[in-house]
Amino acid sequence: MQNFTSPPALNRSDGSPARVLVVDDERDLTDVLAAALRAEGCEVRTAADGASALEVAAAFRPDAVVLDWMLPDIDGLAVLRGLRERAPGICVLFLTARDAVEDRIAGITAGGDDYVTKPFSLEEVLARLRGLLRRAGMTHAPSDHRLVFADLVMDEDAREVSRAGEVVDLSRTEFELLRFLMRNPRRALSKEQILDRVWSYDFGGRAHVVELYISYLRKKIDAGREPLIHTVRGVGYVLKQAPRQGEGPGAGRDAGRGSGQERP
Repeated sequence: MQNFTSPPALNRSDGSPARVLVVDDERDLTDVLAAALRAEGCEVRTAADGASALEVAAAFRPDAVVLDWMLPDIDGLAVLRGLRERAPGICVLFLTARDAVEDRIAGITAGGDDYVTKPFSLEEVLARLRGLLRRAGMTHAPSDHRLVFADLVMDEDAREVSRAGEVVDLSRTEFELLRFLMRNPRRALSKEQILDRVWSYDFGGRAHVVELYISYLRKKIDAGREPLIHTVRGVGYVLKQAPRQGEGPGAGRDAGRGSGQERP
């Protein structure tokens, strides 16, 4: 039996969704982050500069802020000070291209709770933000916290994966890649989509990285078993069960002509 469970949402004490404000002057970046956070069950607002961020924060009263350091009007440190004046307990995750050690120290010393540099892994940003929200008292909505497809099981909280009851040891990147596939079962995903979600919003055309890690996953997930990770020619990859004998030519149509025996 195939089953898919959405990731558990983080809620406030009153049961309402956690609120997150994303502040960055790169529209594509804020759109990507906002979409990912909404998929996580959060309520999201965005702002493109420091002044707007403070205005939105005053009305929206977010639980956490993803804050770019370098904004077109005032810098992130000034925004942070303004946020702390109004809400001392607000969680702030700095997101910036400034990766020098002294910049990291300055951000944390100023009161930032965490620091991620660009280009970034979207999954890493989400994981760090979830950690900040949990420490701030956010709780998971009821859920078994698992993704299940065929005999493949992923426990997102324990970060454990098993196939047919046998534990599969995955690296952090392999885990995030498999999680993206399992959150989108039977859906053909392009290499660009995978790069955007697993590695960085600014993927730079490094499609060979996806091919390499798909091959790693296949060796660990599919070796000696019914293949679940299939190639869709000219598109990318899909997580699905292959049609069984007698199911007819229409089975598995959503995966195009892909076959589990194909390689990147």
